[in-house]
Amino acid sequence: MQNQRNVIMAVVLTGLLLIGWEAAMRWFYPEPAVKPQVAATAPASTATPKPTREGGLQNAADVALEKKDLAQELAAGHRVPIDAPGLKGSINLKGALLDDVSLVRHREAVDKNSAPVRLFSPAGTPAQHFAQIGWVGEGIAAPDANTMWTADGAKLTPQTPVTLRWTNPTGQTFAIRYAIDTDYMITATQSVANTGATPVVVKPFALVNRTEKTASLDTWQLHSGPIAALDGSVTFDNNYSTVTEAPGQAIALKGAANWIGFTDIYWLSALIPDGKVKTEAAFRSLGNGVFRADLIYPSVSIAPGRAQEQSVRLFAGGKENAVLEKYEKAGVTNFSLSIDWGWFRWFEKPIFWLLDSLFKLVKNFGVAIILLTLIVRGVMFPIAQRQFASMAAMRALQPKMKALQERYKDDKQTQQQKIMELYKTEKVNPLAGCLPMFLQIPVFFALYKVLTLTIEMRHQPFALWIKDLSAPDPLHVLNLFGLLPFTPPSFLAIGILAILLGITMWLQFKLQPAAMDPAQQQVFAIMPWMMMFVMAPFAAGLLIYWITSNLLTIAQQKYLYSKHPQLKAQADKDQLDVDRVVTREQKSAANRKPKTR
Repeated sequence: MQNQRNVIMAVVLTGLLLIGWEAAMRWFYPEPAVKPQVAATAPASTATPKPTREGGLQNAADVALEKKDLAQELAAGHRVPIDAPGLKGSINLKGALLDDVSLVRHREAVDKNSAPVRLFSPAGTPAQHFAQIGWVGEGIAAPDANTMWTADGAKLTPQTPVTLRWTNPTGQTFAIRYAIDTDYMITATQSVANTGATPVVVKPFALVNRTEKTASLDTWQLHSGPIAALDGSVTFDNNYSTVTEAPGQAIALKGAANWIGFTDIYWLSALIPDGKVKTEAAFRSLGNGVFRADLIYPSVSIAPGRAQEQSVRLFAGGKENAVLEKYEKAGVTNFSLSIDWGWFRWFEKPIFWLLDSLFKLVKNFGVAIILLTLIVRGVMFPIAQRQFASMAAMRALQPKMKALQERYKDDKQTQQQKIMELYKTEKVNPLAGCLPMFLQIPVFFALYKVLTLTIEMRHQPFALWIKDLSAPDPLHVLNLFGLLPFTPPSFLAIGILAILLGITMWLQFKLQPAAMDPAQQQVFAIMPWMMMFVMAPFAAGLLIYWITSNLLTIAQQKYLYSKHPQLKAQADKDQLDVDRVVTREQKSAANRKPKTR
């Protein structure tokens, strides 16, 4: 009866886990909203759909309006094109705004012909996200968002910087010299030349303005929102809601700002001030889901005939680890930590480095994951050998353990004490068999983080139907692999990879020595199929790792059984013993049932 209760409890807990897993997956991995066809003139919606991991506009009306507004803004003229290997777009001469930036290396969808990811959009559009460099004048006219600047160049490229100029009526000439590199960094050099008759006072500033509508999902393990490095330490403490709820809807940051901006899981827009000048940094909510990151320089007095100059850098791009580390080596403090590695980055970054190195060797991240699994299992092989030796020793102790259990069957405490003494005398560690499993947990978690947060894994194909290793298996059995027009809920979205995971785990458990407790054995029989449901919504790359690990474990068990034939024979005998116990208990339970006429 106790064994039956254990099995029933295991089944109930499994059901609860599957039901709860559906809710958890919808929270942590929400699907993008279906975008129905709407007229291009549809008004923007005030609804705020739940963000997705990719970010971007989710409301169909907003998408349509963004397309219309963007076309109008870019067709209005007064723009200087940006043409660099990493970025393309334009500078708006009205306000000297950097409000049109797309990332050349990254596409919106898996399709290689899809449009590049748009990071910046002009003010007033549903996806507004832009940077502004400027000044606040004290008693003089300073340029603002409506000022029309003139440019001394036709195009901003890594070889051709562009300088914008504007002169006010009192003789002060404001200039911004923009330079761009081959990746994602734009350097803006601000200068004010005073040709007037009296001293003037100006306060330089730089800001990034963006809407929350395009933000990616912010979770406890993957930060999306305001981000800054202060006094050398990267802070993820603020998000859009904390800024909105702050007194005055502003959060003044304490400490020297190394950089400040906004991050999504894959994208970053950040201002890096001139380290020679102390700046004030803050996050502000402007209402209607619009936020701003500010850098404000101290006021400076400029005498007649003199000029003042300082620079600020703007990073607007993808969080590619190698690029961030390059800027970090060039002096941007802890810039690579804008990737939310978390507390275990000391382990995650080496796993990423190894995976990325394997990718560069074989040019396929799926193959790289398989090779990573081979390396991990190879490193753990000596431990597995010791595990089997420990199992063999445990099997040799079974007769003595059974004798102790029979002798002290009415005194469980003494029985346990005697068994522990037996382990100590025979120098056997009953937990040694669990060591390989525990050692794999950090690798599994590190690979999970790498798959979910590194842009290098985004849209990486493997083979056949697996076009994106960072996304779940797209083919589901219940809708006949896409032939039926519906998407199953995540806990029923069983794909080919999930099925392979269940089968290989079942085969792995079949090769392991049978559990002496029949109830425990039945729980092990259920576990592979439970894990098939649990793991189905995870990234395909993670399932490939686990399937490969299971196959290698099966091969390893076959090999070690061939080296320890006595262990295989004992395992087969134990399985027969357990089967006999189960059959006997089932017959006994059937005989106890009351007979009905």
